[in-house]
Amino acid sequence: MATQEVETAKGQRKTRVGHVLSDKMDKTVVVAVIRRYQHPKYKKYIKERIKYKAHDENNDCGVGDRVLIEETRPLSKDKRWRVKEILERAPAV
Repeated sequence: MATQEVETAKGQRKTRVGHVLSDKMDKTVVVAVIRRYQHPKYKKYIKERIKYKAHDENNDCGVGDRVLIEETRPLSKDKRWRVKEILERAPAV
């Protein structure tokens, strides 16, 4: 019974889609996630950009890549996310 609870808890992790801003750190990338929401009073749509530090085990991500990140246990002081997959590669310059 305890193993089933662990599996369902892992299945409910938060995911976000964003673009890689920086890959200069070892095994870490900075991912910008843009969120659009409507202001409750003025009804204007607002764009909010949040930057997350995500763990990239194989250093596969490059600047401009579109990635899917998943919430995980704390890996360091700032890292709470892990790169799950690279959705789209940035065009080569």
